[in-house]
Amino acid sequence: MNIKGKKVVLRAIEKEDLELLNKWSNDPEINYMLAGWHFPSGMQDQDKWFQSLSLSSNNQRFAIHTPDLGLIGMANLVDVNWKDRNAFHGMLLGDKDMRGKGYGVDTIMAVSRFAFEEMGLMRMNGSMISYNEASIGVYTKKCGWQVEGVKKNHYFRRNQWWDQVVVGITRDDYFNLLKENNYWEND
Repeated sequence: MNIKGKKVVLRAIEKEDLELLNKWSNDPEINYMLAGWHFPSGMQDQDKWFQSLSLSSNNQRFAIHTPDLGLIGMANLVDVNWKDRNAFHGMLLGDKDMRGKGYGVDTIMAVSRFAFEEMGLMRMNGSMISYNEASIGVYTKKCGWQVEGVKKNHYFRRNQWWDQVVVGITRDDYFNLLKENNYWEND
């Protein structure tokens, strides 16, 4: 089942996506904006990662696809906790030219609709490096997420320590946002 937004479709990651995903995973500018530790990776590691993807996993990853442009990024819902009904969400738009055109907002809204209206989750969690102001703004100013805290000196990038901004959205936050912006109206 694909997850449809207004501009994007979140679909399963396919083998033919791996070359572009590997290119993005080795792009220093993309990795500078993401959490975690990244080493150079080859297609062999990309293929192992791909082979580990499973529908039965509590870690789901999606290709962000548009009809006109094809694969433009990747989104996830990971660490799904069915007992407490929450999960962690993140995404990346691989091509810099795709940013600022509503694809990120639509991806976040599509993941939110799926998480809250289909999976029955109560909340989603996320985090960003403090200098990634564009991502923080998209989530908090356009998609209803709230800054819930800051972890000091959490990331080390380019010989400097940076804070982690912890964000989240509840089911109620999502439905209140829909009342305000009618995002899915005329969908």
